[in-house]
Amino acid sequence: MLWKRLRLTLEMIKFEHSVFALPFALTGALLAFREGAYDARTIVTKLLWIVVAMVGARSAAMAFNRLVDSPIDGRNPRTRMRHLPAGLLSHGFGWAFVVVTSVIFVLAAGQLNRLCFRLAPLALAIVFVYSFTKRFTSLSHLVLGFSLGIAPAAAWIAVRGALDPRILWLTAAVTFWTAGFDIIYSCQDYDFDTEEGLWSVPRLLGIPGALLAARFMHVLMVGCLLALVFTLHLGILALAGVAAVVALLIYEHSLVKPHDLSRVNAAFFTMNGYVSVLFFVFWAADILLLRTNI
Repeated sequence: MLWKRLRLTLEMIKFEHSVFALPFALTGALLAFREGAYDARTIVTKLLWIVVAMVGARSAAMAFNRLVDSPIDGRNPRTRMRHLPAGLLSHGFGWAFVVVTSVIFVLAAGQLNRLCFRLAPLALAIVFVYSFTKRFTSLSHLVLGFSLGIAPAAAWIAVRGALDPRILWLTAAVTFWTAGFDIIYSCQDYDFDTEEGLWSVPRLLGIPGALLAARFMHVLMVGCLLALVFTLHLGILALAGVAAVVALLIYEHSLVKPHDLSRVNAAFFTMNGYVSVLFFVFWAADILLLRTNI
């Protein structure tokens, strides 16, 4: 019974979508390793704890969001069959999952270094606060983006023990990328958000305006990535990675039209998974093959 509920919980939080933010966190870690000399054992150990921390934080945040939003999800025709509104999982088990995964995150942060451990409660506060923002601000998409965007900066701190302002270009890039695809995804709920009085960019600007706003967010993302390339003196493979991201984002936006949202899931889930993974592949290759001190 426990394993069944755990499986349902992992389904509820879309555990497989950890791939969205994790490659950016790992990129932040590799960029930090690039700034100094590290032995292989240190690198592997740090990366393992970063992965544990990332998965713990994201799992806690997603479960928290589902719990906080369960009354709203129950009224939304698109989401009423999610696990909590449909009664497949109890709220008690959901809260227990949040507590356990939060503890895992904090413990993993403690294994990285003292600063990570001290900042862990703040990180949890940021990812939890997002769940309430759609009730009072249309900037909720950016708050979600920042919740993912802190991952590469946190990974840098995990490796170096301090924050370097240069890595904030990657934080900004992930923030704008996430905000852009979340705006696209939220277009599906335009009518429901309007009826419920929930805040979102589609409700504020309408669906055509929201899709333009999403494009603008992704233009800002690309600009931030280019700034990071030149700030950290990365090479041709990193630039090729940016080009790959641009191509995927153009295709992603081509899938969604103001009058046709039938391919939103493909734009949201499939294309953004490709964006994060391909980005990591190109940038990891640049760091490890061309300009590495590791």
